[in-house]
Amino acid sequence: MKKTLPGFDSLTDRIINEPADEPMLVIKTKLDPKQATVGNPYAQGKKTISKTFEAFFQGEEP
Repeated sequence: MKKTLPGFDSLTDRIINEPADEPMLVIKTKLDPKQATVGNPYAQGKKTISKTFEAFFQGEEP
């Protein structure tokens, strides 16, 4: 029996985001600032930052 994949429009478990303006590689080092939002390209232009966001970049449990 051959399985068929569902049509692209019927997929509900995917998130499709807008493409980035440019390629980005982000690496955490011991020289990073203590505050997760300082110089963080993912936080650029954000007015408020969630605790989950900060916990992720600090390597903590949310």
